[in-house]
Amino acid sequence: MKASKIFVAATLMSLAASGSALAFHDGGAAYCEGCHTMHNSSGNKAMGNTRAPLTGVNYLLQGSDQSSTCLNCHAKPAASAGSYHILTTDAAAGGTVPANYTPGGDFAWTKESFTATASYGAPISSPGERHGHNIVAADYGMAADSTLLTAPGGVYPAGNLACSSCHDPHGKYRIVDAAGTVQRPVVGGSATATAGDVNKSLPINGSGSYGALPTTTEAVGVYRLLAGQGYLPDSVTGVAGITAFAADPPYAVVNSAYNRKETTTDTRVAYGTGMSEWCSNCHTGIHNSAAALDAGTSFLHPASSDSTLGATVLANYNAYVKSADFTGTVATAYTSMVPFEEGTKDRAALALHALNDGTQTAGADANSNVMCLSCHRAHASGWDSMTRWNNKSEFLTVAGAYPGTGVVGEGGYGQYSMGKTQAEVQATFYDRPATVYATYQRSLCNKCHAKD
Repeated sequence: MKASKIFVAATLMSLAASGSALAFHDGGAAYCEGCHTMHNSSGNKAMGNTRAPLTGVNYLLQGSDQSSTCLNCHAKPAASAGSYHILTTDAAAGGTVPANYTPGGDFAWTKESFTATASYGAPISSPGERHGHNIVAADYGMAADSTLLTAPGGVYPAGNLACSSCHDPHGKYRIVDAAGTVQRPVVGGSATATAGDVNKSLPINGSGSYGALPTTTEAVGVYRLLAGQGYLPDSVTGVAGITAFAADPPYAVVNSAYNRKETTTDTRVAYGTGMSEWCSNCHTGIHNSAAALDAGTSFLHPASSDSTLGATVLANYNAYVKSADFTGTVATAYTSMVPFEEGTKDRAALALHALNDGTQTAGADANSNVMCLSCHRAHASGWDSMTRWNNKSEFLTVAGAYPGTGVVGEGGYGQYSMGKTQAEVQATFYDRPATVYATYQRSLCNKCHAKD
């Protein structure tokens, strides 16, 4: 990284409180003391964790653990939410609504539990730990999942789940050419080296999340600093059954103004290929590839780069507008509530689609495929199983409005709101007006399956 960029990154890090730290990672490893502390002391004060000054912290981190260290920059109260923030620290069920609208969601939902009573008298519970990945961040009151002790479909232990379980904090993975080749430079003969690693690669010159292309002399980082083949966090090294990642990061591009409400236009992430394969690094047992239907996955919902939509689903997606309305056209069919992969590694093409101004609304084509994020958010959502909409009730809207506690009439039924206020329900739809949908809108599974 150029010396000038190191200076800029350091300067921007000091301005994090004002929301200007976009260049801190710059696609790869940031400056070391942005995350680490050599002695856990600055002016005889601890470096943002719960340990006393001059008392050691695991991995010399500034936070009490890996995720707390990340959240030192990526967590803010609602009044300062936005940009690179992923946790609204003062959100509270029935009160302050999670205020971050990133494509991955706001981790605050994992701290909010909801209860309600259905119209037929049954109690309803929606615990916070069911709303997303339960990263362990002691400094922010975030604990491991108490129910799912390992990753569904895998063996990754819940007690070790951290931001660094998915993201490589040192950002060593990089894209080095127009074909999308991913490399990780390692020391020759290293125990962590894999067949795909190299002894020498190109230095990273910037983020790969926003469409920048590598040059002949400089690489760009992978999407969201996600880890790739050969990655194994030190915190799980030696844990029984845990193996290094087998899949590289997915190909995707997003507009830099990605943390925003979608009141009038969608934030379109141009997902290229590889997302479900990457998720299968931990969720192997529930990854369904069309090429492996004879391996016990034929009765699981498909989600892979070879699971193209097929003629019927493709036609449904592009025609579906809302319940009972199939008058849509491919030119305006896209919705970020049900995204898809485009089936390409072409970053230049993806960058043209990754806009949030309402100009990129084209729907799916014959190359498009379903992926994990077609239904789920990567970090968290307001609904159980971190889905993008409520999959436990028949209606998403009632009489032309979102349901919610305190709403008079059918819209107040607990099975529709799952205990959320109307404002909280609307926030899960990224503030879309209810009028986008039918007066009695049913599940968005119908965007592909058209059963309503």
